[in-house]
Amino acid sequence: MKALISVSDKTGIVEFAKELSSLGIEIISTGGTYKALKEAGISAMEISDLTGFPECLDGRVKTLHPKVHAGILAMRSKEEHMKQLKDLGVDTIDFVVVNLYPFKQTILKENVTRAECVENIDIGGPTMLRSAAKNYQDVTVVTDPADYEIVLNELKSNGKVSLDTKFYLMNKVFEHTANYDAMIFNYLKSERKDESFPNALTLTYEKVQEMRYGENPHQKAALYKEIGKCEGSLTIAKQLNGKELSFNNINDTNGALELLKEFDEPTVVACKHGNPCGVGSGKDIYEAWSKAFSADKTSIFGGIVTVNREVTLKMAEEMKDIFLEVIVAPSFEKEALKVLETKKNLRLLELPSITVKQAPESYDIKKINGGIIVQTIDSKLLDDYKVVTDRKPTDKELEDMLFGLKVVKFAKSNGIVLAKDKQTIGIGPGQVNRIWAVNQCVEHSKELIGDGVTKGAVLASDAFFPFDDCVKAAHEAGITAIVQPGGSLRDQDSIDKCNEYGMTMIFTGMRHFRH
Repeated sequence: MKALISVSDKTGIVEFAKELSSLGIEIISTGGTYKALKEAGISAMEISDLTGFPECLDGRVKTLHPKVHAGILAMRSKEEHMKQLKDLGVDTIDFVVVNLYPFKQTILKENVTRAECVENIDIGGPTMLRSAAKNYQDVTVVTDPADYEIVLNELKSNGKVSLDTKFYLMNKVFEHTANYDAMIFNYLKSERKDESFPNALTLTYEKVQEMRYGENPHQKAALYKEIGKCEGSLTIAKQLNGKELSFNNINDTNGALELLKEFDEPTVVACKHGNPCGVGSGKDIYEAWSKAFSADKTSIFGGIVTVNREVTLKMAEEMKDIFLEVIVAPSFEKEALKVLETKKNLRLLELPSITVKQAPESYDIKKINGGIIVQTIDSKLLDDYKVVTDRKPTDKELEDMLFGLKVVKFAKSNGIVLAKDKQTIGIGPGQVNRIWAVNQCVEHSKELIGDGVTKGAVLASDAFFPFDDCVKAAHEAGITAIVQPGGSLRDQDSIDKCNEYGMTMIFTGMRHFRH
């Protein structure tokens, strides 16, 4: 029996080849792999000795030869195939051990050139893998070093590799080559700065972890990450404390992180079930924390907190007395970390690149039965705004309107946010009509903070008002300013009602539905 070994990732290959050789399997190898095996004292034949043709074109051509592929693809059960091999003087190859040029590592290098990336597109490797996988009944194909032990155990126990294992290894080949080709396609698309949606969408992600369960205990779940640096992403955060993140932790924390990135000044976002429950900005991070916490001391229980400055000892001493699931920050003061680590289940995540935003052309993907719907992320807040009422907003009102707009962009639709002094004082997410969302905000602000808190506040809406009832409810609560996209056939009704009450309203022309 013969084994052809040609690997870029040489993890465990010397040990594996040594075991194969000890079982009487003849080794054929190429380039750097051949050199590594010879240096380890393993007997091996160089590929050019098998083919009778030298490697050429800087190694671009070495395994693309009939003696290689006929030896792999011949069906041993077909007499005609075996006769042809004999007539051609070709021996069968029974094991193909190949992994590919490091394309991923190449594209992730700083200042890498297109030429270097293209040169690291493997040709011979995928061809051998696909040939061996197609003939899986007769050929054992291994592309993952983690499978070396499985193959050796079966060879030692049974003298052969089982058909089930060969079929499993075949499956892994096409997982590997599909991932490899998808990486190449996505790199080339990026190089061309092509933002169009391709006719065939092929995405590839790498598994980070499997989870105990999904949204509910009866659902299976796993976390995958994009291939890239993923700056600002939860997938590269360093966990400093606490239990493994759950499916819901990850989903909720991601939403809180993306909202946090809307702010440059010291800001804290508290989130629950995918919706913000308290957001505050301040002159320093402690003031921001105090605002976010006091905005909704009830809903933060069991919630997520994201922070865009270092967590201080003073914050930590207050946070430890609250049941929180996750805290994410760029860093933690040493003493603050000690305090929070006393809560053994509290997940503490350090993410230095927490403020880095996704590229505007990034995909937002939702699964539907039988397909997916894909869009670019909602990367904008507004292009401009227009004051549509007689009264113009004060500087303070305008500041709070912008604050509220950032928050409502991340509340489930229909969404309404009340804001005052760079603090959320009421959040109404996910209602089936807009007036219910307004009423919910007002009621919650009274319940959670106190009567009169809405006086002088602003209201932000993710979409237009279909009627003037929202303006009426806002006026009754003492709200003085409204920001919304506009675009309703009844916009003028809302404008007239604002003018009647002496309120100010601006239109942004940009809707922020979030479903």
